[in-house]
Amino acid sequence: MTEYIQQKSWFRRNWLWVVPAGGCLTIILLFIFGIGAAIFGVTKLFTESAPYTYALEQASNDERVIQFLGNSIESDGIMQGNISLSNNNGHADITIPIKGTKGSGSVTIIGEKEDGTWTYEKLFVTIKETNEQINLLDKNLEGI
Repeated sequence: MTEYIQQKSWFRRNWLWVVPAGGCLTIILLFIFGIGAAIFGVTKLFTESAPYTYALEQASNDERVIQFLGNSIESDGIMQGNISLSNNNGHADITIPIKGTKGSGSVTIIGEKEDGTWTYEKLFVTIKETNEQINLLDKNLEGI
């Protein structure tokens, strides 16, 4: 006579460590996805701000910048600095890495927002290769 011994399933044998490990893994993944969503949201908020778009627009349309960096100037990495907004007032002090077909650099913008209107104190491009600065607020000057 053959006797069969029924073995417990894998889950029944290992549930004591699978359930806590699975719960911890779920919490860790939710935390990571939450942090990722927050970073994406903040980045999108900055890249859609008026100072950011104005700075990129001015750099892309300036002949002196195009001469050094080439055409198709675009953002090239993570912005540094800060933008603070409160109702119709605010302050921006940011540096945006940029690149073109011939080189790279960064555009720096410092400005204040009062009663819903931005006024820019500084707006210049620094060419990475030569460290030259091109003032975008005064089109008649070669640098600042």
